[in-house]
Amino acid sequence: MAYVSTRGRSPARGFSEILLAGLAPDGGLYLPERYPQLAAAELRRWRRLSYAELAFEVMRKFADDIPEADLHQLVTRTYTPEIYCNARPGDDTREITPLRWLEPGLALLELSNGPTLAFKDMAMQLLGNLFEYALAKSGEELNILGATSGDTGSSAEYAMRGKRGIRVFMLSPLGKMSRFQTAQMFSLADPNIFNVAVRGVFDDCQDMVKAVSNDHAFKARYKIGTVNSINWARVAAQVVYYFKGYFAATNDDAQQVSFSVPSGNFGNICAGHIARMMGLPIRRLILATNENNVLDEFFRSGIYRPRSTDETRQTSSPSMDISKASNFERFVFDLVGRDGARVSSLWAQLEQPRAGAAIDLSGSAEFAGMARFGFVSAANDHAGRLATIRDVWQRYGVMVDTHTADGIAVGLRQREPGVPLVCLETALPAKFDESIVEALGREPERPAGFAGLERLPQRFVEMAADAQAIKDYIAGNT
Repeated sequence: MAYVSTRGRSPARGFSEILLAGLAPDGGLYLPERYPQLAAAELRRWRRLSYAELAFEVMRKFADDIPEADLHQLVTRTYTPEIYCNARPGDDTREITPLRWLEPGLALLELSNGPTLAFKDMAMQLLGNLFEYALAKSGEELNILGATSGDTGSSAEYAMRGKRGIRVFMLSPLGKMSRFQTAQMFSLADPNIFNVAVRGVFDDCQDMVKAVSNDHAFKARYKIGTVNSINWARVAAQVVYYFKGYFAATNDDAQQVSFSVPSGNFGNICAGHIARMMGLPIRRLILATNENNVLDEFFRSGIYRPRSTDETRQTSSPSMDISKASNFERFVFDLVGRDGARVSSLWAQLEQPRAGAAIDLSGSAEFAGMARFGFVSAANDHAGRLATIRDVWQRYGVMVDTHTADGIAVGLRQREPGVPLVCLETALPAKFDESIVEALGREPERPAGFAGLERLPQRFVEMAADAQAIKDYIAGNT
């Protein structure tokens, strides 16, 4: 399978070539030249598979330049009950990503039972093993530069800690994550982990990552890679749990299912879009945002206007406090007929140094035909997510975190009769205990090993939102 850039000015490359690369040389994001299509018989066969077997079948479609025996070993070593089935207090299930029915037709796909209690572990653990495999083959080292609004950072660091030939430089917005998220990252003492607290918001961190990635000389000299969802391998690995959730929610392959997905950087729901393009019978992809509703605004109006740092609001679902959704470019590439020149022109408008820069597709034929992709959206706010946490607890005896609450609240607004609704869980409530106490008047239970996390010594450096500063820091620690 060949991979092309969304901006159309980079040569096609193989999976192993883009695995460590991050952005394409032209600044775009990689996507398969064409999505693999599933025959009905193949979908029926996949229904019977375990999570690890299903992950192998999906990943072999995208990573066809890795010998199948090697890929199978990497996948089966990643997706084990020991890694993914020990987080939830009082739950002794050995199933990876179990589906929990809240009521007939309404389910929660539990994705947060990994090492850092967030859905991002589902892809990040595999990414760590893929990186280590690729580096062992080449004999090279890799400096991973990432940005996090909360969960990506800890998932990446736990996946990469101790990995041979890998250093992780993780940028996060100073003072804007939950106490648990901050401690989970900053308490790591592994010598290959470097935490950088940036004076700004997540989008400033993301801009720094992109600036470094677009400095091709620096990127080549210091072997810069990325674990953010701009990395195609991470998105591909997330496709797997849409298939798993679909099979768990249905009895036959003709039935449609809708997925409600909390979304900030568009990576999680982009994986659902890809699963749908492959032929998975998804009726709707319901995109849920918080008060930072840039994506919701686009799907309602056709106008994509990223916000400035000052306009980006700090909310009680902080992992979605994002106003520049980098993965959104992948969807726009499909929306405009995979026209790289068009995407390049659209993003050039966004990069103009002027206030209010935006992409306006509101009157276009592409936006008029948006329905064929199945997206609908809405935003939720603080009062709405606290009310949802209370309602889910009182009605079903299930405690959910603030981001998952956004997904449930918006999903219920967009629910259709007769179509099962699967809400994707994003994290365990222990990561956001302040909001749980506000909503329910009680502390969430913590998994074993996380008691007293916030009291551990923390190790990080503080930095201005400046690309040269992070370049100097990487150079000084390599």
